[in-house]
Amino acid sequence: MSKIRWGVLSTANIGREKVIPAMQAGMHSVVTAIASANKEQAEAIAKQHNIAKVYHSYEALLADPEIDAVYIPLPNHLHVPWAIKALQANKHVLCEKPIALSAAEAEELLQVSLHNPHLKIMEAFMYRFHPQWPATKNLVYNGSIGELKNIESYFSYYNADPENIRNKKDIGGGGLMDIGCYPISLSRFIFDREPERVFGTLGIDPVFETDSMASAILDFKTGTSVFSCSTQQVPFQKVNIIGTEGRIELEVPFSPSPDAPARIWQHTKNGSEEIIFDATNQYTLQGDLFSLSILNNEPIPFSITDAVSNMKVIEAVFKSGREGTWVNLF
Repeated sequence: MSKIRWGVLSTANIGREKVIPAMQAGMHSVVTAIASANKEQAEAIAKQHNIAKVYHSYEALLADPEIDAVYIPLPNHLHVPWAIKALQANKHVLCEKPIALSAAEAEELLQVSLHNPHLKIMEAFMYRFHPQWPATKNLVYNGSIGELKNIESYFSYYNADPENIRNKKDIGGGGLMDIGCYPISLSRFIFDREPERVFGTLGIDPVFETDSMASAILDFKTGTSVFSCSTQQVPFQKVNIIGTEGRIELEVPFSPSPDAPARIWQHTKNGSEEIIFDATNQYTLQGDLFSLSILNNEPIPFSITDAVSNMKVIEAVFKSGREGTWVNLF
């Protein structure tokens, strides 16, 4: 096979607007099935994206022997249950972030994956596949900004729709779970280790009871990561990575346009350098690299243990925000 045959569980926006068209453009991935109880919507998406099969239950799709892997863009509370069912159905799994509702739930998924070592499962942090991030990490570890000391991140959008899943507390809504997970992930990626302790603050929406704003400090001992995220502020994103001799700034760190070049800047005592990356679709790269790991039976780009570790930090920020104190991770 040159392509992995994918099935998609649900007609979620992220799937139909971003991931499905990106995978259909991939060299090593093809979406051949979609499942939803909403028959009309599923059939419309299938027609739009040239998907051969439509199922009206997730179980029916998982029972299809011609599906190699599934992509799960379901609401957060359904990630682990359906990821486990997919593994038990002998399917590889790409699951949207955050991987779980808690570290314990993420650990449960890890244990099931360990009992199915022939199957691959990965959390869908698409930003890490854009060339700007490996390039940024190389600049940091080549010493271009001296010793890494601080990462400053911001990520926000405005969504006050009471029917939107991001504003429903009981199914894992709120800013920290939806977008705060990105600054946490990138900080661990760039520092290349886990924070020792965290301090967080939460701004709770009085109606939704979700965190409409969250801020945190992650202490990596030799440096810190400071971030804020919000679901009720003007859309904005930015990352600065600061060292003893310079800094790196990413213009659009998390969702760069697939149709326009991406830019980062390296600022040092010798001046500033703009680094431009050709337009690319990070969702296509994610799907292709994960598919290649299946085709070649190679390790996946980011293991499920990374997803568990990210969930532990998210949980610690929540705990700190509730208790008003530093929380140690180990």
